[in-house]
Amino acid sequence: MIYNIAIYFYMLGVVIASLFDRKVRKMWRGERDAFNILKQQVDPSAQYLWFHAASLGEFEQGRPIMERVRQLHPEYKILLTFFSPSGYEVRKNYQGADIICYLPLDTPINAIRFLRLVRPVMAFFIKYEFWYNYLHILKYRNVPTYSVSSIFRPDQIFFRWYASRYARVLRCFTHFYVQNEQSRELLAKIGITDVTVTGDTRFDRVLQIKEQSKHLPIVESFVRGAGHVFVAGSSWEPDEAIFIPYFNRRKDWKMVIAPHVISEDHLSQIEGMAGGKVVRYSQTTPEEAAGADVLIIDCFGLLSSIYHYGQVAYVGGGFGVGIHNVLEAAVWGVPVLFGPNNKRFAEAQDLLACQGGFEIQDEASFRQMADRLDSDADFLERTGSAASNYVRGKAGATDQVLTNVHLAN
Repeated sequence: MIYNIAIYFYMLGVVIASLFDRKVRKMWRGERDAFNILKQQVDPSAQYLWFHAASLGEFEQGRPIMERVRQLHPEYKILLTFFSPSGYEVRKNYQGADIICYLPLDTPINAIRFLRLVRPVMAFFIKYEFWYNYLHILKYRNVPTYSVSSIFRPDQIFFRWYASRYARVLRCFTHFYVQNEQSRELLAKIGITDVTVTGDTRFDRVLQIKEQSKHLPIVESFVRGAGHVFVAGSSWEPDEAIFIPYFNRRKDWKMVIAPHVISEDHLSQIEGMAGGKVVRYSQTTPEEAAGADVLIIDCFGLLSSIYHYGQVAYVGGGFGVGIHNVLEAAVWGVPVLFGPNNKRFAEAQDLLACQGGFEIQDEASFRQMADRLDSDADFLERTGSAASNYVRGKAGATDQVLTNVHLAN
């Protein structure tokens, strides 16, 4: 079959690339180690629910379901697999799963060996994961298999006239829990009707994160007494070139910057651009932070809690490959600004529609929007409320999925 031939060529490419790329090398070694992990850790007497996430973003979408299952159905054990090092390396010690490993490449032999070892009683593939051999063997074994928070677009290969044979892989799923009506309609056109529109579990996740937000004394000291606070999350150089000059001229605002790339060169560049007193989170104290104008977050894991301290949020990436997670900011009830590369992100489009988010094209449009948010208190409150209401109105996908999936009581 063409798919399997392509997989073997892909595997050859991975082997070669692993000689030169550290990230690829980690993935290749992790895939080979997966069988050893499974042999050592799988309990033959246990019932496993298998969750597969390509990377960190998909993990966050699957996490609310895993944690709800763990809470309501402790009789099951959870196996969590990743495809990408950016997911596995960050969450390999996640306490919500019993076994965590890479997913071996989707060859027929690997799929057979993997499923013989694990023998899952149910499988959940998050968003975009459609592994042909794993899915066909799951179907052959009559294992209920679900696609969660999946989203489909007309330009995907499944809906091209020449790919009708490959599209049969979608029939291996027991049910699809999709994000929107368009996805349901596209699947219906190729004869797949076991579909429920539940929305995206990420909304449940950001509400969960909000409830579990961290107490950050340094940030609290920094913002105390400030007129307004601007929080920039996951920013890149093109983003920083737009908003930093504006706030250098606005001494009534304080600025928190959490850059996407935390390297000494990038941090030094931000320090050189920013005016006033600038401190780094890991190198300051609450007392020193209180007198600073700019706080740079030079560590990971805090951003979702830091948005809470701002009156306006900016989410980076919109002048590059695409914006990062706008929901983490919107859940706190603040208007969210972002760059123009946002068309592929449904939540950004929805925020634009409800006026909880605003697109920034350049420095002039940023200045115009920031001036309005600064001078019009009613507009600031109204747009922040729109962002918060949008997130809350979209929550509930986790409950819908677990209501329909038949787990033992």
